[in-house]
Amino acid sequence: NFPCQEVERHNKPEVELKYVTSPELLLNPGCDIYVIVSCCPPMHFNFAHSSSQVLICRNEAEKCLIETSINSLRISLKVKQADELENILTKKFLRFLSMRAEAFEVLRRKPVQGYDISFLITNYHCEEMQKHKLIDFIVQFMEDIDKEISELKLSVNTRGRLVATEFLKQFV
Repeated sequence: NFPCQEVERHNKPEVELKYVTSPELLLNPGCDIYVIVSCCPPMHFNFAHSSSQVLICRNEAEKCLIETSINSLRISLKVKQADELENILTKKFLRFLSMRAEAFEVLRRKPVQGYDISFLITNYHCEEMQKHKLIDFIVQFMEDIDKEISELKLSVNTRGRLVATEFLKQFV
């Protein structure tokens, strides 16, 4: 629990403030942070680190940005969208989830610019929830989002095929 240095008598998440004057509040006292990820080969990750941000990229279409500060953590995800149908399905599905952000508690209504969905974790979430369950939820969400969008795409294609078949039966 760390009170905000910019807004008096408030405990605002420092990661949400646009102008932070002290690098210590962003947990960047001037030392380098090294990130090691072990994963199966054929996956390839690129890492970019600046100040309090860690960017993990599988490719240009799939990214994860982790921003830290002294009293909060923000995780932003960009979901893979291979074609126009996946683009529409992803946009609608994530909008559906963001409209119900209160039910998820850590989900932000509006994602960070350039990303599809964002999570904000504060000290209150860490005090009220079990930390390992919170981490498991976010990791499971990242794993399931691609699966859900693939299932939605299959469902749309199947329905389109059935509708086209029924429509073309009129002409035979």
